[in-house]
Amino acid sequence: MKGYSITLAAVLACCAIPAAAQFPPGIAGQKYRHYSNSLAPYVVSPQTIVERMLEMADLKPGETLYDLGSGDGRILITAVQHFRAKAVGVEISDSLVRSTNDRIQKLGLQGDARVIHDDMLNVDLSPADVVTIYLMTDSNEILRPNLEKYLKTGSRVVSHEYPVPNWKAKRVEKSEPGDHAHLIYLYEMPPGKK
Repeated sequence: MKGYSITLAAVLACCAIPAAAQFPPGIAGQKYRHYSNSLAPYVVSPQTIVERMLEMADLKPGETLYDLGSGDGRILITAVQHFRAKAVGVEISDSLVRSTNDRIQKLGLQGDARVIHDDMLNVDLSPADVVTIYLMTDSNEILRPNLEKYLKTGSRVVSHEYPVPNWKAKRVEKSEPGDHAHLIYLYEMPPGKK
């Protein structure tokens, strides 16, 4: 029974880790081998958190949102349906790209939402008004130079659960839907430094 408890604890701990993308060859992959060549495994954000992230970002009709590690596409779909924004997902998993694009098609949202099958570190983010992420702090640190390179002044970055190192958040909110407290970090470009 003791071995079972340890195994269950390990599985539950893994489930608490978030969404997304693969390292390109040569990017500090040695340090992150335990993610099987990804910045983080896929974990779904609760719908209430998705809505709060987009509200905090003050996503406006016609703006463009990029969701890095878009998973099942719930952020993209919510951005289009509830905020009348354009939405682009970036996802490394073939099956998630296919299933999300199929869902977008079935909902008739293909004119406003799509998923790119690529590594988030390879994507030009310059069209983005808002970027959403659910990655661990170390992964956010790897992604940070791309955000600083591509995002224009006034663009917002919203991170579920984990901060972006060396950036000063414009706002941090704690939300408690269900039995787990979630942190949401809002940054505005250019972000202040800690």
